[in-house]
Amino acid sequence: MKRILLSLFLIVAPLIAQAQDFPAYKELYVNDFADLLSTSEEEAVRAKLKALRETHGIEFTVVTIELMSSYGYVGAIEPFATGLFNSWGVGDSRKNDGVMMLISRFDREMRLEVGSGYGSTKNAPMKRIIDTVILPEFRNDAYASGIMKGVDAVIFDLTGAAPDGVNPVWYRLKSWMGWLINTLHVFLVPIGGALVGIPLWLFKRWRRYRPRICPIDRSRMDLLAEHWDDNYLQEGQLLEEQLNSVDYDVWECPECAHRTIEAYKSLFSRFGACRSCGFKTMEGETTILEHASTTKTGRKRIDYSCRHCNDTYSVEKTIPKKSSSSSGSSSFGGGSSSGGGASGSW
Repeated sequence: MKRILLSLFLIVAPLIAQAQDFPAYKELYVNDFADLLSTSEEEAVRAKLKALRETHGIEFTVVTIELMSSYGYVGAIEPFATGLFNSWGVGDSRKNDGVMMLISRFDREMRLEVGSGYGSTKNAPMKRIIDTVILPEFRNDAYASGIMKGVDAVIFDLTGAAPDGVNPVWYRLKSWMGWLINTLHVFLVPIGGALVGIPLWLFKRWRRYRPRICPIDRSRMDLLAEHWDDNYLQEGQLLEEQLNSVDYDVWECPECAHRTIEAYKSLFSRFGACRSCGFKTMEGETTILEHASTTKTGRKRIDYSCRHCNDTYSVEKTIPKKSSSSSGSSSFGGGSSSGGGASGSW
């Protein structure tokens, strides 16, 4: 049996290894494959990481990708991050003090991977930075802000150097206050949300379903049942309700049969208003035609289509060129990681 299992392993292992293909880095500091940073934001991050390397000899790289599955990997982010870190060789080969910030946007996972030279000493600090500094920004889709604040926090933890113009004592106090607030919010947010959200929800419900007076004969109007009001909606309005982009109420006067139709737009719908029919039945899909690089701009196409009138059109947009700034070295120092660091998801 052992021989059979060993034979199977020798056959399958190469196939698994071939299936995973780590991305190749374009530079040492910022490899923004998911385009989460603008050119100026990327330049600002690069300047911080370049200064860290030149002043303290620490290699810290930021990597963003769209999906881990794009590189043939399905699973937790930890093995992927460790494999990518070691594939690139981040950090000094003797000190193994490199750091990698990896963000997989559509997996909604990230990791701060550290070199084996730190042992387990950076696991807790990296976890605190992820939970209190980075993820609160990511949950609001503020990826650039989360990355930049996270870079500052990691550099401060590694060197004690606060961002330019910020008092180190104040920065440390602010960092710990953020941790305290993040801990307390687990208890305070639900309570505060209930105190604020419930009255607001009740007010909105009252405002939507408060009695209506007929403008014709001043009689009190009736709100028609959901299945019944469909008889008075247009085809486009019915589709909007099916797509959950707009919800409609129909009020009818029992005396003169006057009707009023009221629309309530969804706050979280992916559908926009169609340029032709006007209904909120238009959706768009983005396709990257050409990724931007340091030598040329990229292109992306947004294909719009209306579920109601079938109007379709496409818009092409330019993706700005990535900055061509670089350090005096074009390769990492050959460092390695044994899996230290921390992860988070949003």
